[in-house]
Amino acid sequence: MTETVLCAYGGLAVSLGLAVLAWLCSLRLQDASIVDPFWPFLIVGAGLAYAVCLPPSGGRGMLALSLAVAWALRLGGHLAWRRRAHPGEDRRYQAIRARHAPGFGIKSLYLVFGLQAVLAWCVSAPLGVAWAAHRPWHWPDLVGASLAAFGLVFEAVADAQLAAFRRKRAGSGQVMDRGLWRYSRHPNYFGEACFWWGLGLLAVSGSGWAGAWSFLSPLLMTVLLLKVSGVGLLEADLLARRGRAYRDYVARTPAFFPGRPREAGAP
Repeated sequence: MTETVLCAYGGLAVSLGLAVLAWLCSLRLQDASIVDPFWPFLIVGAGLAYAVCLPPSGGRGMLALSLAVAWALRLGGHLAWRRRAHPGEDRRYQAIRARHAPGFGIKSLYLVFGLQAVLAWCVSAPLGVAWAAHRPWHWPDLVGASLAAFGLVFEAVADAQLAAFRRKRAGSGQVMDRGLWRYSRHPNYFGEACFWWGLGLLAVSGSGWAGAWSFLSPLLMTVLLLKVSGVGLLEADLLARRGRAYRDYVARTPAFFPGRPREAGAP
């Protein structure tokens, strides 16, 4: 038990250390939104710490960590590319900077970077639980791994479709309603949630009810996506900037779970 607790704190230390590095970069660039491409690595960094601290795992822990590394490389690369294509501080962070001026540079250490490090550490819980689990493989492992892989691919396809749309129709005022975006206004967030629920199931499958607390990770991620930094905040911004076109899109397209588009005027 003591070893497990020390490993948990080790994961937190890695997440905090990477967050401090990102904060130092943000001070140089005067851009707090640099935390976004760091975010997936704050999570995987903690997972790698668990792999180093805990005894050698069976295949389940390696599978969970491998999926998480693939997710982090894909998402981190996508966010870094998006920053390069659209340089400058994101509007969300500009608003935070304005609310907490003066001295935002120092305040951002705990308001932005420290907070995200703690959240990332909480989200990383299934990686530690899966690594420490040694129960025999059974069918929930297949379901969890399949759900995580599906979420990873679904999110990647949605992001690629949106990136292609932006390249071709930048400044046109049109709303992306093709491909996966025809069936959900946020298919990338839906894929992200599926990924973490899959890892949560993989962890619990290997640890039993003793590891059920790791479901707090996908629950937290889903709340963040739906209520905090995801759907709620983004929708308000898009409605303000896109007006009627986006309101029509909202009226006919499910918000999160993919579904059949509604007919115009349908309730």
